[in-house]
Amino acid sequence: MSKIEVNEIDKQSGSTVTIGGSGTNIVIGTSGQTVSLGSGASQSGFGRTGTVDWDTTPKTSTFTAVSGDGFFCNTTSGGFTANLPAGVAGAIVSFADYAGTWQTGNLTVTPNGTDKIGGVNTNVALNTQGQSVTFLFVDSTQGWINIQDSTSNERGSAFMAATGGTITTCGNDKIHTFTGPGTFCVSAIGGCAANNLVSYLVVAGGGGAGTGSGGGGGGGAGGYRELVSPSAPYTGSPLQGYSSAPNRVTVTATAFPITVGAGGTGSPATSPDISGNNTSGGVSTFSTITSAGGGFGGSGPTCGGDGADGGSGGGGRYSGCGGAGNTPSTTPAQGFNGGNSVDAGRRGGGGGGGATEAGVNGTTSSQGRGGAGTPTQISGSAVAFAGGGGGAGWPGGSPPMPSGPQSNGSPCGTGGTGAGHPTAGGNGTTNRGGGGGGGGNPGSAPTAVGGNGGSGIVIIRYKFQ
Repeated sequence: MSKIEVNEIDKQSGSTVTIGGSGTNIVIGTSGQTVSLGSGASQSGFGRTGTVDWDTTPKTSTFTAVSGDGFFCNTTSGGFTANLPAGVAGAIVSFADYAGTWQTGNLTVTPNGTDKIGGVNTNVALNTQGQSVTFLFVDSTQGWINIQDSTSNERGSAFMAATGGTITTCGNDKIHTFTGPGTFCVSAIGGCAANNLVSYLVVAGGGGAGTGSGGGGGGGAGGYRELVSPSAPYTGSPLQGYSSAPNRVTVTATAFPITVGAGGTGSPATSPDISGNNTSGGVSTFSTITSAGGGFGGSGPTCGGDGADGGSGGGGRYSGCGGAGNTPSTTPAQGFNGGNSVDAGRRGGGGGGGATEAGVNGTTSSQGRGGAGTPTQISGSAVAFAGGGGGAGWPGGSPPMPSGPQSNGSPCGTGGTGAGHPTAGGNGTTNRGGGGGGGGNPGSAPTAVGGNGGSGIVIIRYKFQ
């Protein structure tokens, strides 16, 4: 067998180099070798594998395509035309949407002369975002036939994507509101790491209020925790926290279970007095953030009904002490202490603690007001959360301490209404985390029950565009 080894084969004359005659099998290259055509050269007779060589310099204006090549077409500044080469059997050309803008700036593909595209001598407009198309010339009857068409637009994004809860938008931000248990499911994180730091509000359930012959204590507000992300800013509360560990939540592409705390139950009325079986609010959670339920208000038939500890503490009843707020401790504090009740005269119940201040002490002349909650605009408009429930008035003495509003202070209107004989305490507002209002003396008025705490809420906000 003869063997020819040369570095280069070139034409002697004309424009074509012919290797082998009719019926001759030609093998070009062996394993590990590369065979390439010179610049501007073309081949025939060896066929194609149905692929193209991509030109990585994007086209931005009208051009004429070359068989065997693929072209990225950037129509950001407006649509333009790609002219197909003269059709010969086996010719192949591809086009791809460079910037994802073909839906607004079309790429028009024009056949050469009388050549056809799909059997018709006419132009074709490529107008789908992210589209890529490959045309192969078959014959003069059908001309160029589209053999591959991708309409997916798989591109990285600077922004995250998620589902779960009730979804609303505010400007460039998405807001997911959970009024009950659910899942915040992040399907994709943003390529810009700062956009994966989310804003959140986590409010626990408010505590149930007490009753008793000394005026029941108001329920404490559910724990209040909030963080405003720099990438999704809004007017937060004074308690918006710090955008650093451990308060920061930078999400990953995973599912985050959401817990929304229920409001605590108020103390039921029994005759001649009560057993004091009211309850604290339930916890609310998102990722590493947990808000404690509000403490229940002081209750009972005897002296010394203390309020329970919690996100905010419950108010004391009949010389009882208010419960401790911010339990367990967080920074900033998730709530404040409940108010005390004095052991003298008519003994007004103490108010439950709120998100921004302690509950007011009950005195011989008035029941204690609940501590104020706080407003935030995380949901797009100003809404107030986590006010303490007011204490109840002592119905004994002459005249009896009047009943009436002793709810959490301005600007939050979500807590319970403190009550005196013979009125029942008001309930905290649903999904605001307010404490229940104290009830009066069930020995004289069996309907004078303590108010229930309001359930909590979880809201998550982030930049999505």
